[in-house]
Amino acid sequence: MVLTEVFPNPTVKQVVFQIQFPSLFYLESKVGELQLKIMDRFPESALLLRRRVVFADIGPEGKMQRVAEELEQDADQTRKLWQFATQDRSVELSIQSNSLSITSERHKTYRLGEGERFRDTIETVTRAFLEVVAVPRITRIGLRYVDDCPVPRLETDSFLAHYNTTLPLARFDLGTAREMSLHARVLRGRHWLSFSERLDAGSGEPRLTLDFDGYATDIASEDFLAVTDELHDLIVDEFERSIKEPVYEYMRRRKGE
Repeated sequence: MVLTEVFPNPTVKQVVFQIQFPSLFYLESKVGELQLKIMDRFPESALLLRRRVVFADIGPEGKMQRVAEELEQDADQTRKLWQFATQDRSVELSIQSNSLSITSERHKTYRLGEGERFRDTIETVTRAFLEVVAVPRITRIGLRYVDDCPVPRLETDSFLAHYNTTLPLARFDLGTAREMSLHARVLRGRHWLSFSERLDAGSGEPRLTLDFDGYATDIASEDFLAVTDELHDLIVDEFERSIKEPVYEYMRRRKGE
């Protein structure tokens, strides 16, 4: 089936959109102009400094002085990160010299229904950014969905009634499992998909995490939204391959039901 409804209790816990581009040395001078364009949507702001940490194995004959000299030659030891957030900080925008990221912790819908749609946020913010900063081509666009899915009980038949799992249940008994995982990176059409499925039953309530990360490379800037739509459709298709009707029923429940 194709997702055509907005679920009151979605399994998705985090969605991340990101574009990457060659480092822009003049970006700092443009951040204020961008801030004015997005201030209504992202009123909270902060500037963070991230310093590179190096772990060096200098060996018995090594000298810390040489390591220090090499670090001094690296002009990019400290990176500036401009961060903007909604009033409740559930949606954050992060900008560095070579990337723009939007992270949502309250995702309900990408483009269906009314109200707050993640696609609208992507379009508004990215268009504002591209108006301020001339980026002719985007080196990478990524869209990632992380779903925290219910596991009613650690019993194989019940689990298989909920999921078309990729976990090796034919070989390992689910009832004795503390952890199982699978990771794959595959080409789907002209885009890439990284997928991971992880069962954690080591402590507390069992959790199944489904992680879908679709990405494309070398994209004309004006095509960013069309490509993001394609990545979203790729992820939705894989999500529907992973779940069965009991999970749809779970997502249709309202809190307290």
